[in-house]
Amino acid sequence: MRRRALLAVLFLATWAPAASQAAALPVQAVAQQMASHRAVYTLSLDKAPGGNIVAARGTMGYEVMDACDGWATRQRLDITITNEEGQDIQMVSDYATWESKDGLKFRFHMKQTTDTAVSSQTDGYASLSRPGGPGEVHYTLPKPKEEALPAGTLFPMMHTATLIAGAREGEKFMALPLFDGTDENGAEDSFIVALDWKKPQPTKWPALSALPSTRVRLAFFDRKPGTMLPNYQVGMRYWVNGVADDMQMDFGDFAMDGKMTQFQLLPHKC
Repeated sequence: MRRRALLAVLFLATWAPAASQAAALPVQAVAQQMASHRAVYTLSLDKAPGGNIVAARGTMGYEVMDACDGWATRQRLDITITNEEGQDIQMVSDYATWESKDGLKFRFHMKQTTDTAVSSQTDGYASLSRPGGPGEVHYTLPKPKEEALPAGTLFPMMHTATLIAGAREGEKFMALPLFDGTDENGAEDSFIVALDWKKPQPTKWPALSALPSTRVRLAFFDRKPGTMLPNYQVGMRYWVNGVADDMQMDFGDFAMDGKMTQFQLLPHKC
């Protein structure tokens, strides 16, 4: 799951440089287990420390489909916030990607609107020269340009598989460069804390009750010298097949809880 700012400053001294070699072997096995599915999350306000936001609500729809040669994803985030003057502001983000199953090729489209006015848009494609990179990204929007991707860069599906594999192998801290196409400045740094690895537990979703899971915290940082504060932070529970629930999304000015209220496994047609 996505998306841009957690415990980062507290843990910077103890981050592993990347998922260890012990965790590298299961990554492809985890990637092969990623589930085609459709989920809807109900979002509610957790906190607004600045005091300028008095209410927030929204939904997030997320879909992963097996496209045979890759994974196609679609995410729509729709949030309405109410400021202290009583004004409602609607923010909508549409994000769609395709990622090859070997993790080497990636296409992306992202459009954000605020009260129907387009506030941000990115389109383009990226590739890695080999697993672990380096690579490059070619933007077509907001303007044509190219950016280098550093060694170690992962695209979103492989990033998820890597952090799940690391948690399963007992990795507590991971640092993984990520490129997801939501920003025009290339790759960002992601720092992950894996809090546990749980045996299967009963849930309201029978298809997930037989699966192990992990709770993780992620922080996303610009790759700029001296950057200390994350752009975005998120915590969630991941099942081993990549389905996520119990999200806490921290956007800086406010934070929201996300609960999965609809879930459906989709058939693999390949």
